[in-house]
Order: sequence, then structure tokens, then C-alpha cells
Amino acid sequence: MKGKTKIKRLTISFDLFPLNRYYSFRTMKRIVILGATGSIGRAALEVIERFPDRFQVVGLSSQVNVTGLAELVHKFHAEEAVIASEVQVQSVQDLFPSFCRLSFGEMALSQLSAREDVDLVLVSVVGIAGLLPTLQALRKGKTVALATKEALVAGGKLVRRALSEGKGLLLPVDSEHSAIFQCLQGNSPESLEKIILTASGGPFYGKSQEALEKVTVDEALAHPVWRMGKKVTIDSATLMNKGLEVIEAHYLFDLPPERIEVLIHPRSIVHSLVQFRDGAMLAQLSLPDMRLPIQFALLFPERLPSLVQPLDLSQVKRLDFEKADPERFPALKLAYQVLSSGGTFPTVLSAADEIAVQAFLEGRITFPRIVEVVEEVLSRHSPYPGNTLQEALEADRWARKEAEKIISGKSSK
Repeated sequence: MKGKTKIKRLTISFDLFPLNRYYSFRTMKRIVILGATGSIGRAALEVIERFPDRFQVVGLSSQVNVTGLAELVHKFHAEEAVIASEVQVQSVQDLFPSFCRLSFGEMALSQLSAREDVDLVLVSVVGIAGLLPTLQALRKGKTVALATKEALVAGGKLVRRALSEGKGLLLPVDSEHSAIFQCLQGNSPESLEKIILTASGGPFYGKSQEALEKVTVDEALAHPVWRMGKKVTIDSATLMNKGLEVIEAHYLFDLPPERIEVLIHPRSIVHSLVQFRDGAMLAQLSLPDMRLPIQFALLFPERLPSLVQPLDLSQVKRLDFEKADPERFPALKLAYQVLSSGGTFPTVLSAADEIAVQAFLEGRITFPRIVEVVEEVLSRHSPYPGNTLQEALEADRWARKEAEKIISGKSSK
């Protein structure tokens, strides 16, 4: 990777999530869900359905699943819906009820997230498309429950700035970052030594390079523990997902790379840990079910009975951990490298990975080739500082085009 851009550290205190400023208990929250038809969006709606006196669904969006979006609008009586992709307007309008305002395009996502009458925005769209709505909501002082890790990976400094300017609230939805956030409650930043992200290892943990060359799409999508969307499932198999989470953790908790550790924990019972300066560790444990961290973010600071079965430790019996060696997991190694290099390298990592994963899903490249493509794109990148939205978007566009050139064999160094 060319060049090295130093990121100025941003101070964040764990009281970024003050209870008395934003919430009173038993208050109805008006909510928007971006990515409502995806796995996170549908799980969130399950939580909302369980607590009808806590939430009113104001708006829903989907990228391409128009029929699924229309069904959810009818079910939850959403006032507004956004279809982010380009579609024939006349062909879909009849699917939606007259009480729902229908909008189109990615800019409509940002307008929906910035509505004055919205309290909470759940961002669960794929890729950099989640960045601008996140920025708009935070600038308006809203609570953002963030499930789109690429928003922080591609625009971490921008998100932090918007959070500071708007005095909003940013709550992590990823199970690992939610676990860390929960463990940090009531502790000062000075007391923290490091955070430890756990990784299941995916379906191919321990496989040889020769075996990985023969991996099929169906095999890569068969995660042994979690049920997720296709992109994040493939990222979990390559461990790129954990690399993106390392970068996300850096921006959420203001820690340098050397204080963010990854452990392989195949059972996914311990969702992450924190270690304090005195040597004490705290961990958050539960069965692997995304409805729990989603409910925590949506109801915060309340804790109410959930749809998730409580963990029975007598049935767990043992918890195994192993260090995640970056040499064995090249995607994880790349993530640490781009985080240290800074600038727009993380943006390029995320964008190139999205193109490479899609190429694998389409049968155009082999499984190991995913990380190889990302590494090759990074090696060609001349970074911007990454201080503006324009720089992030330009780096994202460049990386996508460069990855496609490499995949199609039309690129020369």
C-alpha cells in the first residue's frame, strides 16, 4: 500500500450514551428502518412487534425487494417507504397503500433518516449506501442504531464528526460491538486496557489452502452458527467481516489497532470481552441470536424480556478460544494494515471486498481469490486523507472499478 496517512485520534468518552439526555422510560419511539427486508431489518421488526407500546414505525426502505417492502408497509402502517434502486415507478405504486408516501433512490434514504419527527434510525443497508443516511441522522441529533459496519469503515471520521456536531446518539448493533458497549457501561475510559472481539471462524476454519480452492458458493453460505445475509456470510467465511469489525471498533471506542484483539471462539457464546488495566475481564454471553443486540439498541437503556432463549451455562459446559493469527487469516491482516495506514485505505478495503464477494457469488472467481483481489486493489491505491464525504465516495468508486478490472482481467499494473 502506498503512503501512510496519520489519523488524528478523536477523544470519545463512554458517557456518549447518557441515559438522562435522550430517553425516558416507557416513551414511544418513532422509528425508521433502512434495509427493512434484510435479515437485520426483519429481526428488528420482530422486536418491534413484541413491544407495540414502545415503537411506531414511521418509515421503511429496501434496495430491491419491492414486494417484501410493500407487505411490511401494510403490516406496520409505515407512513413512508423508500425503494433505493431504480425501478419503474408506475409498476410498483399500486402495491403500496394510499397512506404511505413512496420515494425512490439513495438520496431518499437520507431524507427519510433526517425526518424531524423521527427519534431512532436503524441503518442496516449493505455497503457505503449506509454512510450518508447515518451522517444525516446524526447531524439532526437522532439516535442511530448502526448495523452497517461499512458506514464506519468507509467514513469513520465523518461519522464521529457528525455525532459531535449533532449531539446525537450512536448505538452499535453488531453483536460484538454491542457486547463491548455493554461491558463498558459504568467504567471510565482510563480504566480500559484492550477490547477482544470474538470470531466463530466461519465454515472453513482449519481448512487447507487446497481445500479452499474448491469451495462452492453453497458451502460458503452455510455458516455453522449465524443466519445472515449473503455478503456478511461470505465475509464471515473469509474473516473479512472480523477485519471490518476491528476498524469499526477503532472508531466506536477510540482505540489503536494494538489494543483491539481477535480470538477465534467457534461456539459464538461469548460475543466479545473487555480487559481493564487491573487485569479484570468482563464478557457478554448469550445464545447466538441477533435479536438480542438489536433489542438492546432499540430499547436502550431499558432491558425487557426478549424473544431469545436464555443461556443455560450447564449445557454449554466449555468455552474454547484460540488466537486469530493474521498470517493464517489474510483478510484480518489486511484490515489491521489499512487501519494503521489510515486515510481512504479502509474505504477501499470495504468497496473492493464488496465487488469481490459479489464476483464469487456469481461464480466468476474462486473463494481464496476474494482476498487476493482486495489486496491487489489496495496495493494500487494512492490515498486521500479521508476528511470529506467527497473523498470517501471517490475512493469507493475508484476501488469498485479497479476491483472489477482485476476480476475481469482487463487491468494492468
